[in-house]
Amino acid sequence: ECSKKQKNDTQSTSVEPSNDGFEERNEFHTLANAKILLSDCLACDNCMTSEEGARVFQQNQKELFRILNLNKKCDTSKHKVLAVSLCPQSLPYFAAKFNLSVNDAARRLCGFLKSLGVHYVFDTTIAADFSILESQREFVQRYQRRNQEEHALPMFASACPGWIRYAERVLTNLVTTHICTAKSPQQIMGSLVKGYFARQQNLSPDKIFHIIVAPCYDKKLEALREDFYTALYNSQEVDCVLTSGEIAQIMEQKNVSMKDVTGVAVDSLFDEIKEGDVVRHEGKRSDGYLEHIFKHAAKELFGMDVKEITYKALKNKDFQEVTLEKDGETVLRFAAAYGFRNIQNMVLKLKKGKFLYHFVEVLACPGGCLNGKGQAQTEDGKPDKALLNQMEEVYAAIPVRLPETNMHVQKMYQDWLEGMDSKKVQETLHTKYSAVNETTSNLDIKW
Repeated sequence: ECSKKQKNDTQSTSVEPSNDGFEERNEFHTLANAKILLSDCLACDNCMTSEEGARVFQQNQKELFRILNLNKKCDTSKHKVLAVSLCPQSLPYFAAKFNLSVNDAARRLCGFLKSLGVHYVFDTTIAADFSILESQREFVQRYQRRNQEEHALPMFASACPGWIRYAERVLTNLVTTHICTAKSPQQIMGSLVKGYFARQQNLSPDKIFHIIVAPCYDKKLEALREDFYTALYNSQEVDCVLTSGEIAQIMEQKNVSMKDVTGVAVDSLFDEIKEGDVVRHEGKRSDGYLEHIFKHAAKELFGMDVKEITYKALKNKDFQEVTLEKDGETVLRFAAAYGFRNIQNMVLKLKKGKFLYHFVEVLACPGGCLNGKGQAQTEDGKPDKALLNQMEEVYAAIPVRLPETNMHVQKMYQDWLEGMDSKKVQETLHTKYSAVNETTSNLDIKW
């Protein structure tokens, strides 16, 4: 049963009411042991096995320094190639916190990580390119099958691990059959680094230690998924997830300011090429699945070229809808639902058969990925609203690049994935989401 219902404070599930009844306390200022509380993410004790809990708590700064120290020893057989992948929603945090441009922040963050002993620093935007492209194609296919398959629509986005965890552990089959099968950017980045890049470098995947820097704690749990593991090499595709705040804490412990770090160009997965300026996808605070899928579907299904999307706020700013009309009829109805109050309302409508939407971009954090609990928090665990506003301005100013225009992605579809409709695409870029516990009582939770 989901512990979100609990109001009492315990050691592992700590909830403290706030003005709107939804902002919760966390332990951002004591991250040394990577302790995840209910207030930090959905993964409370009732959602985690003891083994998962132990493995999650191992994902902290100590794990990074364990590998760094291992690489300093003489036994080269135990050395690891240390690769760090940066989420685009983490970069505005460093830019705003240190008053830098986002390009300068990316280069200086790369320089800092390499000064510690990291070998490669990548940008996960290319992984999001793949995830968005596969999500677009899947939505069009589901829409075309909507009259033949009961669970074809609605389709829910699969990029947020907090939402996925909740759907699998609490909502079960009511929702899981509707979740897009495209892997999240983190999952795909794991495949790119330990699959494509490892092969390019002639390395065994288990010789690479892959760290993701992300805005939220739920990514730590996502890294433990069984479909994120390569049995042949006994290797996770992502070995450790550190939040943006945990990286900032390393800087504080070392008494280093980003402004004092020499910038270094971010690495590319392709030979000796370096990344250029930071780019993002459409969308205000996330990877913009709604906007990309909406425009693609309008073009593919109805021959309509949508340039600008108009959001209509419904009950609150974190629940908005977008519609497409043709010949006086609403042919597409999409929604963005951020935060668990909106998620719960959405699920209740689905349960009652009053669900009107074809696609919903679901994110666990109110305000989206920039407001992840692993960054932009004050010492008492509240959102740093001033910093978050700066981050939003920084993120909005980043140039948009459409996934379809990334020539590296198109080339990898042909050379690495053996074509867009190949079996390898399904194995590498898609997964399955299924109910873990058959329980339905939690659908009546009041948030």
